[in-house]
Amino acid sequence: MLNKPVLVESLIVFVIVLSVHAVVWDRYSWCAVALAIQAFYVQFKWDRLLQAGGAVFQFRAATNSGLLPASMVIPLLGIVMKERCKSAGIVYFERFGIVVASTGMLVALFLSVIAVGITKPVPTNTCILTGVAGSIIIYTMKHSLTVSEVIEVLEVLLIFVYLSMILLYLLPRCFTPGEALLVLGGISFVLNQLIKRSLNVIEGRGDPIDFFLLVAVIGVVLLGLFFTVLFIFMDSGTWVSSLFFHMMTAVLGLGVIMPWLYRLIQRNPLFWLFHFLFQTQTRIYLLVYWTFLAASACGVVFYQNTKRSSESKKHQASTITRKYFHFIVVATYVPGLIYDRQLLYIASVLCLAVFIFLEYIRYFRIKPFGQTLRHLLSLFLDERDSGPLILTHIYLLLGMSLPVWLFPRSCAPKGTLSGAGALVPYSGVLAVGVGDSIASVFGSTMGEIKWPGTKKTFEGTMTSIFAQIIAVALILIFDSSVNLNSSYAWILASVSLVSLLEAYTTQIDNLLLPLYLQIMFMV
Repeated sequence: MLNKPVLVESLIVFVIVLSVHAVVWDRYSWCAVALAIQAFYVQFKWDRLLQAGGAVFQFRAATNSGLLPASMVIPLLGIVMKERCKSAGIVYFERFGIVVASTGMLVALFLSVIAVGITKPVPTNTCILTGVAGSIIIYTMKHSLTVSEVIEVLEVLLIFVYLSMILLYLLPRCFTPGEALLVLGGISFVLNQLIKRSLNVIEGRGDPIDFFLLVAVIGVVLLGLFFTVLFIFMDSGTWVSSLFFHMMTAVLGLGVIMPWLYRLIQRNPLFWLFHFLFQTQTRIYLLVYWTFLAASACGVVFYQNTKRSSESKKHQASTITRKYFHFIVVATYVPGLIYDRQLLYIASVLCLAVFIFLEYIRYFRIKPFGQTLRHLLSLFLDERDSGPLILTHIYLLLGMSLPVWLFPRSCAPKGTLSGAGALVPYSGVLAVGVGDSIASVFGSTMGEIKWPGTKKTFEGTMTSIFAQIIAVALILIFDSSVNLNSSYAWILASVSLVSLLEAYTTQIDNLLLPLYLQIMFMV
């Protein structure tokens, strides 16, 4: 029997795909539509595998695979980036967008083939559909990509295959297949870009903040892999292991990551970072303000933990309490987006590295703070934190930061896009910080009419849309760089579609919603 919420979620994704290609229809549109249709069919094969326990790895339980919504994110991002850069006349990044779209399609197709291959009996109709979609995609790639671009796409696919085998084995129940596609596909692409730029550093393409992101992401991932393998052979909870952890972190940071970054930016990374952070008085004010907000967030964590009593060990933070952090993050990002986006870019990368490093300390029980972090954060766990890692706070940071990191600055005259594209950096703030938070708060407190087959309410969704429209109006008032050029109908449609997706998706909405809203705005 087909799952109605999954059907509605799929319908919303199809509407988004068709809306995008109604504006930018070209040869890649046929590929995207074919990929969406085959992902829809393969998604149900994955769902059956998960329910029967037939998947090769252990995925997050109590949810559907999420293959369709995840499969379309990277290809659509590449297609809209290609169109934006093509209209700006930036050929290098236009080709880069084509590579991103092709890579996303091939990785999604690979995951579909895996599901079809391990399904017994072999689903004949789905195999035919997957073959047709694969033929269309490969034929288009053959006539669109140069030899070097084909090699780059295959490199990313190879990295994705090996990374998936390693991380899905080491981190059971942390991802659904769709979330694994997004997260591991993104890491694979970043790693390939870092290798490519390290080998061609003489070209000088890109600025230091782009290199900073690449090195930081890959650095913390490699750090985690190194310690995961190391602590297979020794107990991570002892003082000796903890001292070794801190010592090796310093050695790898100063001996590998810093020299790597130095090669890319051709200057001392620490001096460059210090000069960048304190370059203007505005940046100093923002840093002081963000420090205050970070202290406030820590205060919320400590206060909520003091409310625990020995009789209520199973007490968990309420939905409204967890949304405090969403509002704190909104208060963090909005001033950065208005006054200094480059500083926000670097600060969010640093924050991501700190979050992942603290998660390593918690996961490996590194002294002296590992056990304390386990106790403090256990209060804020929900059903999505079913694996060994706690990822929801990292997903929240990624959801807010990805629109800032993925904003095509080189293809944006005067640092901003026209029309709805001017709201691209605000996609995370609108979708997660405002929309998701308001939907949860009002839906859980005032909602009575539930969407069929879900726990989400009609009142929560409508309030979410209304709140995001108000937020857009406030952005227009306070950010003089935003000029919507009468694209209000498209903005309303985009916000409404993404809010409906929030109501029906069972994937990590903090990660999925901002990316879809960014895609709609970039069109």
